[in-house]
Amino acid sequence: MTTPPPADSGAPRPADGAPALPDAPAVTGTPAVPDAPGADGRLAATVERLRGEVRAAHAAAEGRALIELAKGVIVERLGCGPAQAARQLTELAERAGLSRLELAADIINQAARDRMAEAADDFVRTAVEGPPANAAATAATTGTAASVAVRLRTAESAALSAGDTQAVAESLLRHALEPLGAVAVAIWTTGPDTSLSLRGHAGFGLDEAARWHHVPPGVTTAARQALVGRRTVRYASLAAAGVPSIGRGPHPDGGRVVVPAGTGGRIHGVLEICWAHPLGPLPQAVERQIEALAELCAHTLEALPEASPGSLPVPGADGAAALAELSDGLYDPALVLTPHLDETGTLADFRIRHANAHFQDPAGRPRGSVDGALLLEAYPATAGGSELFERIERVYATGEPFRARRVRLTSLVDQVPLSSLADISISRHGASVLLIWRVEDESARLASLLQHAQRLGRVGAFEEDLLTGDITWHGQLYELFGRATTEPPVALRDLARLAHPDDADTIRRFLQKVLEQRRVGSTAFRMLRHDGVTRHIRVTAEPALGGDGGLQTVRGAYQDISAQHWTEVALTATRDRLVATEEAAEERNRLTLQLQHAIMPPAMPPLDAPGLDVAVRYRPAESDSLVGGDWYDAVVLPSKKVLLCVGDVAGHGVEAATGMVVLRNALRGLAVTGAGPGQLLAWLNGVAHHLTAHVTATAVCGVYDPESRTLRWARAGHLPPVLVRGEEALDLPLLRGVLLGALAETEYEETELRLEPGDTVLMYTDGLVERRDTAVHDSVAQMLTAARQPADSLERRLDQLLARSKSDTDDDTCVVGVQVF
Repeated sequence: MTTPPPADSGAPRPADGAPALPDAPAVTGTPAVPDAPGADGRLAATVERLRGEVRAAHAAAEGRALIELAKGVIVERLGCGPAQAARQLTELAERAGLSRLELAADIINQAARDRMAEAADDFVRTAVEGPPANAAATAATTGTAASVAVRLRTAESAALSAGDTQAVAESLLRHALEPLGAVAVAIWTTGPDTSLSLRGHAGFGLDEAARWHHVPPGVTTAARQALVGRRTVRYASLAAAGVPSIGRGPHPDGGRVVVPAGTGGRIHGVLEICWAHPLGPLPQAVERQIEALAELCAHTLEALPEASPGSLPVPGADGAAALAELSDGLYDPALVLTPHLDETGTLADFRIRHANAHFQDPAGRPRGSVDGALLLEAYPATAGGSELFERIERVYATGEPFRARRVRLTSLVDQVPLSSLADISISRHGASVLLIWRVEDESARLASLLQHAQRLGRVGAFEEDLLTGDITWHGQLYELFGRATTEPPVALRDLARLAHPDDADTIRRFLQKVLEQRRVGSTAFRMLRHDGVTRHIRVTAEPALGGDGGLQTVRGAYQDISAQHWTEVALTATRDRLVATEEAAEERNRLTLQLQHAIMPPAMPPLDAPGLDVAVRYRPAESDSLVGGDWYDAVVLPSKKVLLCVGDVAGHGVEAATGMVVLRNALRGLAVTGAGPGQLLAWLNGVAHHLTAHVTATAVCGVYDPESRTLRWARAGHLPPVLVRGEEALDLPLLRGVLLGALAETEYEETELRLEPGDTVLMYTDGLVERRDTAVHDSVAQMLTAARQPADSLERRLDQLLARSKSDTDDDTCVVGVQVF
């Protein structure tokens, strides 16, 4: 039971004791009419009084219907008579402090537990949870739960007793929607062609309703968006949304709620509710009331006849028989489906009411095995990836037909999924759905693929009957031969007439093999077309013998291989040029390598320097095509001092090798002057900058004095030497000095190192330490670790360094070692 209101409405009661509607002030009595002088005023007052009496009579009748329904519930539950049920209803109402109409609505809600009852329950929850958010919510929470139930049940009673949809719309607005703040309502129905027709309206002018009496298919309106989307659509402001609909002019800024009205999975129409002002978020109680009213509209649209006499009739479930008869006249497989509802009235599946005469089951079952079965039971794969069931469900709900080509259909044969492509057509006819499909013909599809393949491959087939002389050509051959389709095909024996004179013997041997030896033959020849174009053609033919063993038919194909021929010619020419280029490159590299080895042998003879052991290692790049510019030198000068140097000219090839020769010979000549290493590098920088063609290089230059055991050295952008003393190995300081050839004039810093007996100095080029995946300082650290390893001789130490250094930069490596003893 609901909580009683603070006071009764005080409305006058009709003769049978049924109270008038507590929330419909328009029917609580006759409004006062100002005194009007004369006969016109008295007539107006009389008309207004009669209208009030009519409205009061309607309200009383609607109230009596609810009370009689509640009395019936009491009779069924208590097993009493109608009189005792009436007394029970009166006593319970007085005890609860409610009117009999409010208590009757509460009893009906408890007995029905339908959408109307859920809407009333949601009102109670909304009232407890908090204050309303907008005007619609305020209207929804005005009064008590009993008054909300009375409004909804009264609207339901009036709608179910109405004779047409217009009366349903007026009842919904007066009893249920005006308390929510709505000012107008429209009820649309969907036609077989997915058009929309205005079946009922209230709150809109007659001119406005006349303009919107019919909406053709495909026009996007607020009602169509709800229909196609199968969901409630809300607009805070219809003008802001830019969607056309009825009543947009009278209420441009008003909000709209548009709800599909459907039962059992089928949408019969659309309920559109209009507010005069912008609409905010609706509470759940209001949403439930609107959903309940939409379901009520669906039931009335399903039961009431069409309002307009000119509209098309919509067949009901009985139309399935006529649709089945119609489907038997189709040449494609078809199924007539009717909705299958569960115990709650929700669409759960479709039943196969009829499979037409041309029905072919993908799994090979006869028509009788699927007739009468549920669609998901007979074809469970329709609910899978193909989404076929969802499309059928959508067509049934909205009435909008679905057409698609090459849809993949999957069926289970002994639990093995088999797929095929088909053209699909789904349409609704009344309460039935017609599903038509046309499986793609495999032979036609393969023929089409073959035709496309022949066109892309420039291939054409032929068949020649040698007994009758009939020749059948594929259409591609006319284009290949440059002949009009009205000209006769060319026989095999006439090929020599179209071939280049040099290919006559080739054609003769081909015909002899096919026609005389009766073997499959193939050959290529040059065809001279009458339009002056020369094509390279390959012909393949296979003889076929008749019943008497004689040659009867020759089948084969011609292929235009002109593009392939000219491609092969181009490839041959390119291959010849490539071979010549490779041979020239190999000769160039061979001469460069010979030049480099002549000047820079991998090893050098012993050096006549007292107290000094000198060893050299040179490792060329792994690729012979990348001859580098690394160089070294160790020579005793006229002053008995020893010149020691290594360098690296930038680049590879002949240019790097010739640049290395220039710098190495220039340094030897300059060293005879007796200048120090810093001055020698400064002079060598001038040679590189002015006397060579853009040569740049790095170098380390040292002059060793055997008498004092001192080594004076300088560097030009090169890695410093390494000193090995005892079990330690460390790199010498990084002196100032830019690479050779970078500047016109520059100075190079030099320093002096006094060596002790047993010391070893290593000079090297970057090929010893550079790696693609390792930083230089890390590679130098690894090289120092290798240099610390004990060695019984200087030669052995250099070999160990090269063995532990695996170059991956395609660069040469030079190492000069000097050991004092």
